[in-house]
Amino acid sequence: MREFSLPALYEVPTDGNLTDLIRRNAAQHPDVAVMSRKVAGAWTDVTATRFLAEVSDAAKGLIAAGVEPGDRVALMSRTRFEWVLLDFAIWSAGGVTVPVYETSSPEQVQWILGDSGAVAVIVEGDAHAGTVAAVRDRLPALRHVWQIDEDAVTRLTEDGAGVSDETLGLRTRSAKADDPATLVYTSGTTGRPKGCVLTHRSFFAECGNVVERLKPLFRTGECSVLLFLPTAHVFGRLVEVASVMAPIRLGCVPDIKNLTDELASFRPTLILGVPRVFEKVYNAARAKARADGKGKIFDRASDTAIAYSRALGTARGPSLGLRIKHKVFDKLVFGKLRAVLGGRGEYAISGGAPLGERLGHFFRGIGFTVLEGYGLTESCAATAFNPWDRQKIGTVGQPLPGSVVRIADDGEVLLHGEHLFTGYWQNEAATAEALADGWFHTGDIGTLDEDGYLAITGRKKEIIVTAGGKNVAPAVIEDRIRGHALVAECMVVGDGRPFVGALITLDEEFLSRWAEENGRPAGSTALSLREDAGLLAEVQRAVDDGNAAVSKAESVRKFRILATQFTEEAGHITPSLKLKRNVVAKDFADEVESIYRA
Repeated sequence: MREFSLPALYEVPTDGNLTDLIRRNAAQHPDVAVMSRKVAGAWTDVTATRFLAEVSDAAKGLIAAGVEPGDRVALMSRTRFEWVLLDFAIWSAGGVTVPVYETSSPEQVQWILGDSGAVAVIVEGDAHAGTVAAVRDRLPALRHVWQIDEDAVTRLTEDGAGVSDETLGLRTRSAKADDPATLVYTSGTTGRPKGCVLTHRSFFAECGNVVERLKPLFRTGECSVLLFLPTAHVFGRLVEVASVMAPIRLGCVPDIKNLTDELASFRPTLILGVPRVFEKVYNAARAKARADGKGKIFDRASDTAIAYSRALGTARGPSLGLRIKHKVFDKLVFGKLRAVLGGRGEYAISGGAPLGERLGHFFRGIGFTVLEGYGLTESCAATAFNPWDRQKIGTVGQPLPGSVVRIADDGEVLLHGEHLFTGYWQNEAATAEALADGWFHTGDIGTLDEDGYLAITGRKKEIIVTAGGKNVAPAVIEDRIRGHALVAECMVVGDGRPFVGALITLDEEFLSRWAEENGRPAGSTALSLREDAGLLAEVQRAVDDGNAAVSKAESVRKFRILATQFTEEAGHITPSLKLKRNVVAKDFADEVESIYRA
């Protein structure tokens, strides 16, 4: 199949903007909790009425500070309640939000604030303020810097006390559906980040159709979601806006270091994350079972969950014997795993990278279905996702209702729909190239099945051509290898080489567990163990599993364990965890050469 579309389930209001959502919530659900924030370590609900009032007060402060309709205001912070509040406050003042990753370097901050022409920036803490201060003399348009940890919201509220409700109302209604809502800068695997212009229409079309298609997951007054993705990333913004649109209760946490504790206290019904989160949950549970002497039981339970899920996709369904085994393991293992995920949820949505078929079957088999989706910054997050009632594991689902997915003759995935960006900020050449012939050219390679389910098989620019002329799409095998508990990252190499190789980094948490379980010295590191025969054999098992998914010519023949990690600070990965292959290849050129030495 070359093209597939679904009818829209949501009609975008042409004369409205995203601030309509918070006013509607206050009018229709005044006492419903639409947010929760941490106060003295405990979750405290924020009603729709209260949220509107706090947003309005902050917006008045922005107006008093001179923010005009269409002005860009940057937000540089971890994921927290204030981020969502200030995002809606910027929109309510008629502004355009420019998210900045809180891990960004001074050079990156200078580029984004300078290119966007931001007149103000709201940062979280002292470190972020210092980053902005280091480049402020090169940002002539920047007039204000507020700091969340220095009571930015309170200051804005106080400064805006003299702004009338009438003035605020005029500002709040100033933006229309086709006006920019945000400039989201692509994290960029090559070159400088480009600012994707996403309109209010983009978010309405995206979130409205997601909420309608996944309606059982967005029940007002019953459902809740815990947001731990970066709000600077478009996937995090999808969670934010979709939660407000439904509305359902939204909680924010700044990182995933204590995610298990946060899930236990918030108890969300829905989780949205990237595959690495679900891999960590699985690997941590397996490691704990092995440490408790219950490794064999866990492995049998895992095999049962996967078999049960696979059987659900057949006409006959699970056999009686399999259903009995599944019921036994549900009491012994599966229920405990669901409790780790908060105990109330039945669904999660995964994006950002391929989840892997085995992991997808495992989670569905334990009663916690992970719906895989696919999208880009330019598509305002999800442009395809698995429906809750007709999931096809191994695919990223059907197109967003109201949009079209087309497969070009060379296999590239092309997109069309209201949710797409309108172009790259002040970059006509890049816009013309990306939106050629009225279709957005994703750069990804994929296929559509007879039911319109999309499968992503690789990245057009990442195709490796070996010396023998074999085309290799790295993503398939990399994702399989990365699924092993010991593997943090994997990058396939082999362009112009006689065979395919791989650079592998180790997960520090699971390396220390492996070392302890296998009698290696305490404090062992990747550097001290990367030539260890036992460790090499374990990583080889991960590589063998990856090789099972591809042809012999595409399989990894040799690999090299690296002594260090791929880090954002070193420029090896983007904030959204995508590999910068050219940087990795340059920095680890000697390691690559060692793979091909005779």
